[in-house]
Amino acid sequence: MLDILSNGNNPEKVDEYIGDCFDGLKCVKFVAEGPRPYKICMGMHAKDQEFVPFTSNFTFQGAVENYLCDLEAKMISTLKEILDNAKITADNWEYEKPRHIWLEDYCAQISLLTTQIMWTEETARAFDDLDGGSETAMKDYGQVTIVRINKLIERVRTDLNKDLRDKIITIITIDVHERDVILEMVEKKIVESSHFKWQSQLKFYMENKEPRDTKKVCNSKICDWSTWYNYEYVGNCGRLVITPLTDRCYITLTQALNLSMGGAPAGPAGTGKTETTKDLGRALGLQVVVFNCSDQMNYLSMSLIFMGLA
Repeated sequence: MLDILSNGNNPEKVDEYIGDCFDGLKCVKFVAEGPRPYKICMGMHAKDQEFVPFTSNFTFQGAVENYLCDLEAKMISTLKEILDNAKITADNWEYEKPRHIWLEDYCAQISLLTTQIMWTEETARAFDDLDGGSETAMKDYGQVTIVRINKLIERVRTDLNKDLRDKIITIITIDVHERDVILEMVEKKIVESSHFKWQSQLKFYMENKEPRDTKKVCNSKICDWSTWYNYEYVGNCGRLVITPLTDRCYITLTQALNLSMGGAPAGPAGTGKTETTKDLGRALGLQVVVFNCSDQMNYLSMSLIFMGLA
Protein backbone atom coordinates (compact mmCIF):
# COMPACT_ATOMS: atom_id res chain seq x y z
CA MET A 1 0.00 0.00 0.00
CA LEU A 2 2.80 2.42 0.97
CA ASP A 3 4.74 1.47 -2.18
CA ILE A 4 1.71 2.21 -4.38
CA LEU A 5 1.11 5.60 -2.71
CA SER A 6 4.77 6.66 -2.83
CA ASN A 7 5.08 5.71 -6.54
CA GLY A 8 1.75 7.24 -7.59
CA ASN A 9 3.34 9.33 -10.36
CA ASN A 10 5.13 6.27 -11.78
CA PRO A 11 2.40 3.97 -13.22
CA GLU A 12 5.01 1.37 -14.24
CA LYS A 13 5.88 0.81 -10.55
CA VAL A 14 2.19 0.74 -9.55
CA ASP A 15 1.58 -1.81 -12.34
CA GLU A 16 3.60 -4.39 -10.35
CA TYR A 17 0.85 -4.36 -7.68
CA ILE A 18 -2.22 -4.35 -9.96
CA GLY A 19 -2.49 -8.13 -9.54
CA ASP A 20 -3.07 -7.57 -5.80
CA CYS A 21 -5.84 -5.03 -6.44
CA PHE A 22 -7.83 -7.11 -8.97
CA ASP A 23 -8.92 -10.74 -9.00
CA GLY A 24 -8.16 -11.62 -12.62
CA LEU A 25 -5.86 -8.81 -13.71
CA LYS A 26 -2.07 -9.24 -13.59
CA CYS A 27 -0.78 -6.08 -15.31
CA VAL A 28 -1.52 -3.68 -18.14
CA LYS A 29 0.30 -3.36 -21.46
CA PHE A 30 1.91 0.07 -21.84
CA VAL A 31 2.34 1.96 -25.11
CA ALA A 32 6.12 2.40 -25.40
CA GLU A 33 6.11 6.02 -26.56
CA GLY A 34 7.65 9.20 -25.16
CA PRO A 35 9.76 9.54 -22.01
CA ARG A 36 9.71 7.02 -19.14
CA PRO A 37 7.71 6.31 -17.09
CA TYR A 38 5.08 5.38 -19.68
CA LYS A 39 1.57 6.55 -18.76
CA ILE A 40 -0.59 5.24 -21.63
CA CYS A 41 -1.74 1.61 -21.80
CA MET A 42 -3.56 -0.30 -24.55
CA GLY A 43 -4.89 -3.44 -22.85
CA MET A 44 -4.82 -5.79 -19.87
CA HIS A 45 -3.08 -9.10 -19.16
CA ALA A 46 -4.81 -11.76 -17.04
CA LYS A 47 -2.94 -13.84 -14.47
CA ASP A 48 -3.17 -16.76 -16.93
CA GLN A 49 -1.56 -14.69 -19.76
CA GLU A 50 -4.78 -13.91 -21.69
CA PHE A 51 -4.61 -10.43 -23.26
CA VAL A 52 -7.64 -8.17 -23.80
CA PRO A 53 -7.11 -4.91 -25.74
CA PHE A 54 -8.98 -1.82 -24.51
CA THR A 55 -11.48 -0.21 -26.88
CA SER A 56 -9.33 2.95 -26.70
CA ASN A 57 -6.02 3.79 -25.01
CA PHE A 58 -6.16 4.52 -21.27
CA THR A 59 -3.99 7.25 -19.69
CA PHE A 60 -2.83 7.15 -16.07
CA GLN A 61 -3.25 10.71 -14.79
CA GLY A 62 -3.97 12.38 -11.47
CA ALA A 63 -3.68 10.77 -8.05
CA VAL A 64 -3.04 7.03 -7.87
CA GLU A 65 -6.30 6.32 -5.97
CA ASN A 66 -8.24 8.09 -8.74
CA TYR A 67 -6.58 6.49 -11.74
CA LEU A 68 -6.91 2.98 -10.27
CA CYS A 69 -10.68 3.62 -10.00
CA ASP A 70 -10.63 4.93 -13.59
CA LEU A 71 -8.79 1.74 -14.65
CA GLU A 72 -11.56 -0.34 -13.05
CA ALA A 73 -14.17 1.70 -14.96
CA LYS A 74 -12.17 1.15 -18.18
CA MET A 75 -12.09 -2.63 -17.54
CA ILE A 76 -15.90 -2.64 -17.09
CA SER A 77 -16.63 -0.50 -20.17
CA THR A 78 -14.28 -2.64 -22.33
CA LEU A 79 -16.00 -5.90 -21.29
CA LYS A 80 -19.44 -4.31 -21.89
CA GLU A 81 -18.44 -3.30 -25.41
CA ILE A 82 -16.94 -6.72 -26.23
CA LEU A 83 -20.15 -8.39 -24.94
CA ASP A 84 -22.31 -6.13 -27.18
CA ASN A 85 -20.28 -7.13 -30.25
CA ALA A 86 -20.20 -10.82 -29.25
CA LYS A 87 -23.99 -10.93 -28.78
CA ILE A 88 -24.64 -9.35 -32.20
CA THR A 89 -22.38 -11.88 -33.97
CA ALA A 90 -23.69 -14.81 -31.85
CA ASP A 91 -27.19 -14.26 -33.26
CA ASN A 92 -25.76 -15.43 -36.63
CA TRP A 93 -24.08 -18.66 -35.41
CA GLU A 94 -26.17 -20.82 -37.72
CA TYR A 95 -25.59 -18.71 -40.84
CA GLU A 96 -22.14 -17.06 -40.71
CA LYS A 97 -19.55 -18.25 -38.16
CA PRO A 98 -20.42 -21.44 -36.24
CA ARG A 99 -19.79 -21.16 -32.50
CA HIS A 100 -16.68 -23.40 -32.36
CA ILE A 101 -14.94 -20.95 -34.75
CA TRP A 102 -16.67 -17.76 -33.46
CA LEU A 103 -15.21 -18.13 -29.94
CA GLU A 104 -11.69 -17.36 -31.22
CA ASP A 105 -12.68 -13.69 -31.68
CA TYR A 106 -13.50 -12.99 -28.03
CA CYS A 107 -11.88 -13.41 -24.60
CA ALA A 108 -12.86 -16.50 -22.57
CA GLN A 109 -15.11 -14.67 -20.09
CA ILE A 110 -17.24 -13.02 -22.81
CA SER A 111 -17.34 -16.16 -25.02
CA LEU A 112 -18.75 -18.13 -22.08
CA LEU A 113 -21.17 -15.38 -21.01
CA THR A 114 -22.52 -14.97 -24.55
CA THR A 115 -22.96 -18.76 -24.79
CA GLN A 116 -24.99 -18.70 -21.55
CA ILE A 117 -27.11 -15.76 -22.77
CA MET A 118 -27.84 -17.62 -26.05
CA TRP A 119 -28.73 -20.81 -24.12
CA THR A 120 -31.22 -18.85 -21.98
CA GLU A 121 -32.79 -17.21 -25.06
CA GLU A 122 -32.96 -20.43 -27.08
CA THR A 123 -34.48 -22.41 -24.18
CA ALA A 124 -37.09 -19.65 -23.67
CA ARG A 125 -37.83 -19.89 -27.43
CA ALA A 126 -38.26 -23.68 -27.12
CA PHE A 127 -40.80 -23.12 -24.29
CA ASP A 128 -42.67 -20.64 -26.53
CA ASP A 129 -42.73 -23.22 -29.35
CA LEU A 130 -44.09 -25.83 -26.91
CA ASP A 131 -46.87 -23.37 -26.01
CA GLY A 132 -47.53 -22.88 -29.71
CA GLY A 133 -48.17 -26.59 -30.19
CA SER A 134 -44.76 -27.90 -31.33
CA GLU A 135 -44.42 -31.03 -29.17
CA THR A 136 -40.79 -31.78 -30.09
CA ALA A 137 -39.36 -28.23 -29.68
CA MET A 138 -37.37 -28.97 -26.50
CA LYS A 139 -36.20 -32.35 -27.78
CA ASP A 140 -34.97 -30.73 -31.03
CA TYR A 141 -33.09 -28.08 -29.04
CA GLY A 142 -31.52 -30.86 -26.94
CA GLN A 143 -30.08 -32.30 -30.16
CA VAL A 144 -28.71 -28.86 -31.14
CA THR A 145 -26.83 -28.63 -27.80
CA ILE A 146 -25.35 -32.11 -28.31
CA VAL A 147 -24.14 -31.24 -31.84
CA ARG A 148 -22.51 -28.02 -30.55
CA ILE A 149 -20.67 -29.87 -27.76
CA ASN A 150 -19.43 -32.48 -30.26
CA LYS A 151 -18.06 -29.71 -32.50
CA LEU A 152 -16.11 -28.26 -29.54
CA ILE A 153 -14.80 -31.73 -28.61
CA GLU A 154 -13.54 -32.19 -32.18
CA ARG A 155 -11.68 -28.85 -31.90
CA VAL A 156 -10.08 -29.77 -28.56
CA ARG A 157 -8.59 -32.87 -30.20
CA THR A 158 -6.71 -30.73 -32.76
CA ASP A 159 -3.44 -28.87 -32.19
CA LEU A 160 -4.36 -25.65 -30.30
CA ASN A 161 -2.49 -23.11 -28.20
CA LYS A 162 -3.01 -23.25 -24.41
CA ASP A 163 -5.27 -20.16 -24.24
CA LEU A 164 -7.72 -21.44 -26.84
CA ARG A 165 -7.71 -24.98 -25.41
CA ASP A 166 -8.51 -23.68 -21.88
CA LYS A 167 -11.26 -21.47 -23.28
CA ILE A 168 -12.93 -24.35 -25.17
CA ILE A 169 -12.67 -26.69 -22.16
CA THR A 170 -14.35 -24.03 -19.96
CA ILE A 171 -17.23 -23.66 -22.44
CA ILE A 172 -17.61 -27.46 -22.74
CA THR A 173 -17.80 -27.69 -18.89
CA ILE A 174 -20.77 -25.30 -18.75
CA ASP A 175 -22.29 -26.68 -22.00
CA VAL A 176 -22.52 -30.19 -20.55
CA HIS A 177 -24.54 -28.86 -17.61
CA GLU A 178 -26.82 -26.91 -19.98
CA ARG A 179 -27.34 -30.03 -22.12
CA ASP A 180 -28.19 -32.12 -19.02
CA VAL A 181 -30.79 -29.53 -17.92
CA ILE A 182 -32.47 -29.61 -21.36
CA LEU A 183 -32.47 -33.42 -21.58
CA GLU A 184 -33.88 -33.71 -18.03
CA MET A 185 -36.71 -31.32 -18.95
CA VAL A 186 -37.45 -33.45 -22.04
CA GLU A 187 -37.41 -36.65 -19.95
CA LYS A 188 -39.72 -35.19 -17.27
CA LYS A 189 -41.97 -33.64 -19.96
CA ILE A 190 -41.63 -30.14 -18.51
CA VAL A 191 -43.49 -27.77 -20.84
CA GLU A 192 -43.85 -24.60 -18.76
CA SER A 193 -41.09 -22.04 -18.18
CA SER A 194 -42.48 -21.43 -14.66
CA HIS A 195 -41.42 -24.96 -13.59
CA PHE A 196 -38.89 -25.00 -10.71
CA LYS A 197 -36.34 -27.01 -12.74
CA TRP A 198 -35.98 -24.07 -15.15
CA GLN A 199 -36.47 -21.30 -12.57
CA SER A 200 -33.69 -22.73 -10.35
CA GLN A 201 -31.05 -22.39 -13.10
CA LEU A 202 -28.69 -19.40 -13.24
CA LYS A 203 -29.90 -17.59 -16.37
CA PHE A 204 -28.50 -14.59 -18.26
CA TYR A 205 -30.48 -12.02 -20.26
CA MET A 206 -29.61 -8.91 -22.27
CA GLU A 207 -31.93 -6.16 -21.00
CA ASN A 208 -32.22 -2.37 -20.73
CA LYS A 209 -31.26 -1.08 -17.29
CA GLU A 210 -33.59 1.91 -17.69
CA PRO A 211 -36.57 2.19 -20.08
CA ARG A 212 -34.82 5.02 -21.98
CA ASP A 213 -31.53 3.14 -22.43
CA THR A 214 -30.54 2.25 -25.99
CA LYS A 215 -27.80 -0.22 -24.94
CA LYS A 216 -28.69 -3.48 -23.28
CA VAL A 217 -26.59 -4.93 -20.45
CA CYS A 218 -26.44 -8.41 -18.96
CA ASN A 219 -28.83 -9.38 -16.18
CA SER A 220 -28.48 -12.60 -14.12
CA LYS A 221 -31.54 -14.32 -12.65
CA ILE A 222 -32.10 -17.37 -10.48
CA CYS A 223 -35.56 -18.11 -8.97
CA ASP A 224 -36.91 -14.69 -7.89
CA TRP A 225 -33.47 -13.08 -7.39
CA SER A 226 -31.81 -11.00 -10.09
CA THR A 227 -28.75 -8.78 -10.33
CA TRP A 228 -26.96 -6.86 -13.06
CA TYR A 229 -23.75 -8.53 -14.27
CA ASN A 230 -20.78 -6.75 -12.67
CA TYR A 231 -18.17 -7.12 -15.47
CA GLU A 232 -15.25 -7.90 -13.15
CA TYR A 233 -12.52 -9.32 -15.42
CA VAL A 234 -11.68 -12.88 -14.36
CA GLY A 235 -9.39 -13.98 -17.21
CA ASN A 236 -9.25 -17.46 -18.72
CA CYS A 237 -9.23 -19.32 -15.41
CA GLY A 238 -11.67 -22.17 -16.10
CA ARG A 239 -14.89 -22.96 -14.26
CA LEU A 240 -16.06 -25.71 -11.91
CA VAL A 241 -18.24 -28.59 -13.05
CA ILE A 242 -21.84 -27.80 -12.08
CA THR A 243 -23.46 -30.67 -10.15
CA PRO A 244 -26.97 -30.78 -8.59
CA LEU A 245 -25.33 -29.84 -5.27
CA THR A 246 -23.69 -26.78 -6.88
CA ASP A 247 -27.14 -25.73 -8.12
CA ARG A 248 -28.49 -26.00 -4.58
CA CYS A 249 -25.59 -23.94 -3.21
CA TYR A 250 -26.22 -21.25 -5.86
CA ILE A 251 -29.94 -21.09 -4.99
CA THR A 252 -29.26 -20.92 -1.24
CA LEU A 253 -26.60 -18.20 -1.50
CA THR A 254 -28.55 -16.04 -3.96
CA GLN A 255 -31.78 -16.33 -1.94
CA ALA A 256 -29.79 -15.25 1.15
CA LEU A 257 -28.61 -12.18 -0.81
CA ASN A 258 -32.23 -11.58 -1.83
CA LEU A 259 -33.14 -11.33 1.87
CA SER A 260 -30.11 -9.09 2.59
CA MET A 261 -28.49 -11.92 4.54
CA GLY A 262 -25.24 -13.89 4.26
CA GLY A 263 -24.52 -17.55 3.61
CA ALA A 264 -22.26 -19.90 5.55
CA PRO A 265 -21.34 -23.09 3.62
CA ALA A 266 -20.27 -25.66 6.22
CA GLY A 267 -18.51 -29.00 5.86
CA PRO A 268 -15.15 -30.81 5.95
CA ALA A 269 -11.98 -29.22 4.54
CA GLY A 270 -11.30 -29.57 0.82
CA THR A 271 -14.88 -30.23 -0.30
CA GLY A 272 -15.16 -27.04 -2.36
CA LYS A 273 -17.02 -24.54 -0.15
CA THR A 274 -14.72 -21.63 -0.99
CA GLU A 275 -14.36 -22.68 -4.64
CA THR A 276 -18.15 -22.89 -5.13
CA THR A 277 -18.60 -19.40 -3.67
CA LYS A 278 -15.78 -18.03 -5.86
CA ASP A 279 -17.27 -19.77 -8.90
CA LEU A 280 -20.65 -18.11 -8.26
CA GLY A 281 -18.75 -14.79 -8.08
CA ARG A 282 -17.11 -15.54 -11.44
CA ALA A 283 -20.48 -16.44 -12.97
CA LEU A 284 -21.86 -13.04 -11.88
CA GLY A 285 -18.68 -11.11 -12.83
CA LEU A 286 -18.28 -10.15 -9.17
CA GLN A 287 -15.02 -9.74 -7.25
CA VAL A 288 -14.72 -12.20 -4.35
CA VAL A 289 -12.28 -11.47 -1.52
CA VAL A 290 -11.15 -14.55 0.42
CA PHE A 291 -9.64 -14.43 3.91
CA ASN A 292 -9.35 -17.25 6.42
CA CYS A 293 -11.04 -17.15 9.82
CA SER A 294 -9.95 -19.25 12.78
CA ASP A 295 -10.66 -19.46 16.50
CA GLN A 296 -7.48 -17.43 17.16
CA MET A 297 -9.08 -14.45 15.46
CA ASN A 298 -9.97 -11.47 17.67
CA TYR A 299 -11.51 -8.06 17.06
CA LEU A 300 -8.06 -6.51 16.37
CA SER A 301 -7.18 -8.82 13.49
CA MET A 302 -10.74 -8.37 12.12
CA SER A 303 -10.29 -4.59 12.26
CA LEU A 304 -7.09 -4.92 10.17
CA ILE A 305 -8.95 -6.84 7.46
CA PHE A 306 -11.78 -4.29 7.30
CA MET A 307 -9.29 -1.42 7.34
CA GLY A 308 -7.64 -2.96 4.26
CA LEU A 309 -11.00 -3.50 2.54
CA ALA A 310 -12.07 0.08 3.25
